[in-house]
Amino acid sequence: MSSDPLADFLSSLSNASRAGKRELVAPYSRLKRDVAQVLKEEGYIEQVEVIYQDDKPFVRVVLKPPGVITKIQRVSKPGLRRYVGAQCIPRVLGGMGICILSTSKGVMAGHKAKRLRVGGELLAMVY
Repeated sequence: MSSDPLADFLSSLSNASRAGKRELVAPYSRLKRDVAQVLKEEGYIEQVEVIYQDDKPFVRVVLKPPGVITKIQRVSKPGLRRYVGAQCIPRVLGGMGICILSTSKGVMAGHKAKRLRVGGELLAMVY
């Protein structure tokens, strides 16, 4: 049992992408679904859906070919939360990557949070 399910999900996503897997199925949580939805909106993955197996929910992610996701890095961890204001949202690789934030308006990419002028918890960086 992990103390950080989101880190496990991101690690599984990265490993599946590097291994050339077509899809990933992970135990459901709303945060995992929302992070995967942001990755879909930004073009890192193809599809996200919630499926049920034996009446238990899972998040099914259809991946793009290997190389689209180079690295996924968890930033805010259970032992050390990292919060940023709207003015301090980092640019990832000069705009080539994205950061994912959990804000009061939901989970979103950094550039969208900056445009809406909301800060929040810096969950991960993807490039």
